Amino acid sequence: MSNLTKLEFVALDITGNNYLSWVLDAEIHLDAKGLGETIKGGNEESTQDKAKAMIFLRHHLHEGLKTEYLTVKDPQVLWVNLKERYDHQKTVILPKARYEWLILRLQDFKSVSDYNSAMFKTTSQLNLCGEKITDADMLEKTYSTFHANNVVVQIQYREKRLPEIF
Repeated sequence: MSNLTKLEFVALDITGNNYLSWVLDAEIHLDAKGLGETIKGGNEESTQDKAKAMIFLRHHLHEGLKTEYLTVKDPQVLWVNLKERYDHQKTVILPKARYEWLILRLQDFKSVSDYNSAMFKTTSQLNLCGEKITDADMLEKTYSTFHANNVVVQIQYREKRLPEIF
């Protein structure tokens, strides 16, 4: 039987491919519902709050994961189990995101909008994996990838620190 109530965000896939974004969404929604503490170690939350958090988390799991964790009744235990199972995604995503950042060049895109989209996607992945990319880093990356014919423009942008690229 399919879920009759609408999901607030995409359910955690059994492969764990969306684990990093799922964790972020789950934490934000639990905090908004006043249930954020239920997934933290050593919490003293009420049984009722733990049950609400458990219902919410299970609602946002793939059906196969619900079956696997059928006997888990504590949201903190479920949270730790999922972390142990899927947190390795950072080690999978980080090298790919670093490579994408390394090869990102403005001249490879048809429009600045396409370039910005690729840059923000890559920086989001890096940020999710714990690597901080600042606005200055993004500007420098953009300037350093200008085509050789545009060296004068590159120098002018650097001198004026014009963020019009974004």
